[in-house]
Amino acid sequence: MPSFITVRGLVFSTLFGALLVASSFLNLHLPFSPVPITLQNLVVMLAGAILGPLYGFLSIALVVLLTAAGLPLLHGNGGPGLIFGPTGGFIWAYPFAALLIGWTVSRIQGRGTAAWLGLFAAAEVFGSLLLYVTGVPWLSHVAGFSLQKALAAGRYPYLPGDAVKAAVAASVALPIRRIFPVSRLK
Repeated sequence: MPSFITVRGLVFSTLFGALLVASSFLNLHLPFSPVPITLQNLVVMLAGAILGPLYGFLSIALVVLLTAAGLPLLHGNGGPGLIFGPTGGFIWAYPFAALLIGWTVSRIQGRGTAAWLGLFAAAEVFGSLLLYVTGVPWLSHVAGFSLQKALAAGRYPYLPGDAVKAAVAASVALPIRRIFPVSRLK
């Protein structure tokens, strides 16, 4: 095992991977969209913010890779049908969102409102808006939607909920990072 990866870090990565799997079962299907409302991107935000870039990426990438290999981990499904289906573009971006959130949050200092706003912004930009960069065009391609229809089915209805999830992630991660900084995983 490389010296920069620790057993403690792998254990926490596995726990966040399990949390991602569990969160995928809590979903709400909208009648006009193949993209459900889930708590998965909240877990991605928390993984990056709490575990940092390396372990946040590993925790989410492990689930995505095992799902691609056919294990029924996300929504009780797995395999190429899920990874290349309408929501695949969102799923592919999860590990990179956790990586970028972790990288950004590691540069945020302090404990007050400014730190919370920085955490919120990182979670919102990378934990939801970045997912739309790959998710919406892929949805358009797979579902045969125009880009405008894909935005209406895969982005616009989710923006308020994503902002709430980013606020929750910032509110949860900030005190945890004070008590359990990422450096304790190393």
